[in-house]
Amino acid sequence: MARRCELTGKAVLTGNNVSHANNKTRRRFLPNLVAVTLISDALKQNVRLRISAAALRSVEHRGGLDAFLAKASDCELSPRARLLKRQIARTQTAAAA
Repeated sequence: MARRCELTGKAVLTGNNVSHANNKTRRRFLPNLVAVTLISDALKQNVRLRISAAALRSVEHRGGLDAFLAKASDCELSPRARLLKRQIARTQTAAAA
């Protein structure tokens, strides 16, 4: 499983550990990923995603999963999240019509 947030695209970064003697060794900065179950109001179902803690805060700030996906750009979403975004948009346009 990739260490990548499904909503924001946040992934592993690399850098150096630098000691007091200025010795440099490579290290990895891992994103804080959590497995959460979010509720989609439009689809009326639970969606299980592996997202970063910062993305979870953003979802709550924007007013839920549906609102977050409506504003999110497709390039940073995972294929599964893109599919959810299309399904939510399709159900919302069908409900409006």
